[in-house]
Amino acid sequence: MSATFLKHFDSVQDPRIDRCKRHNLLDILLLAISAVISGSEGWEDIEDFGHLKLDWLRQYRPFENGIPRHDTIARVICRLKADEIESAFQSWISSLIKTTGADVIAIDGKTARRSFKTKERNTALHAVSAWSCQHQLVLGQIAVDEKSNEITAISELLNLLDIENSIITLDAMGCQHDIAKLIIKKKADYILALKGNHSGMQAELEAWWHKILREGVTGKNYSEHTVIDSGHGRIETRTCQQMLIDTSWLSKEYCWSGLISIIKIKSETHNKSTGKETHETRWYINSLDLNAEQALHSVRSHWQVESMHWMLDMTFREDESRIRKGNGALAFNVMRKIALNLFKQDETKSASIARKKKMAGLNDEYRSTLLESGIKMR
Repeated sequence: MSATFLKHFDSVQDPRIDRCKRHNLLDILLLAISAVISGSEGWEDIEDFGHLKLDWLRQYRPFENGIPRHDTIARVICRLKADEIESAFQSWISSLIKTTGADVIAIDGKTARRSFKTKERNTALHAVSAWSCQHQLVLGQIAVDEKSNEITAISELLNLLDIENSIITLDAMGCQHDIAKLIIKKKADYILALKGNHSGMQAELEAWWHKILREGVTGKNYSEHTVIDSGHGRIETRTCQQMLIDTSWLSKEYCWSGLISIIKIKSETHNKSTGKETHETRWYINSLDLNAEQALHSVRSHWQVESMHWMLDMTFREDESRIRKGNGALAFNVMRKIALNLFKQDETKSASIARKKKMAGLNDEYRSTLLESGIKMR
């Protein structure tokens, strides 16, 4: 029997010298990942899982010297190199998905809030992740020292991924000229949110937009789509308007690579219990000749990456984790995302991620099913 993802971690270098290698690195990694899948949240949890499930673990690896102590597990994993951990994770995902074509890939960052060092609260782990809306999987991630470095991380992540024919969605932080240029260079398309960081560009686009509507010359270059949703005591009306843009009207500095159209989304929310209404207008730039319905769907799909962050916090309690030493926070972040991906791609159980995690802790057969899954996804 084999854990299909484990071979992709064989390239991770063992940080120990030979005379200190009482426990094999792949044994430790298998133990840790299996324990996280089963609900473990710290080093002692991982050791406890190992002692309870040693016979099951030996189906995959020899564990010749039994289960290492929790301080050994922590010391080894915290010393692994960040780039090797991320590359191994990326390699495993690439083996699952043959192509991401025609996919919406949402990219966003998240901070593990309690992973900071005691004396420096600004050292918390911040990871930028790419989420496949089609496959419901984390495609890859890059960790950065500070949130301010997120722009650089986005470019690094895009260079790691095969994004050809995909639609990349990014919030205002990722709305950068160089990022748009890179996406087009890699034969993908983008939908980028405009906010205060590009107030000049937004003001010019809004002025052009209102001029065209005022003159009534939209024609086939304009489309509109409205969706009404209700739930949680609220009624929300979202109206998406998309217009192909005449870039010759824009200042040269705003003629970004691939820019074709502008998207405007107006949201009106009515709270049925209080009667209060809220209004919000958001602007996006776009490299695709979509209609308004397709544009709204792509923008709404970006919410899925926020849902992934929510699952990491609520189901895997990432924000409560106090693992801080070395690269321990990053390693645990990757292991949680491996678990999340395994649960997401699993079709043998019809249950929430939280229930699947409990079942993996209780049922050896189900845990084996998860670890042995490696069918390429279309």
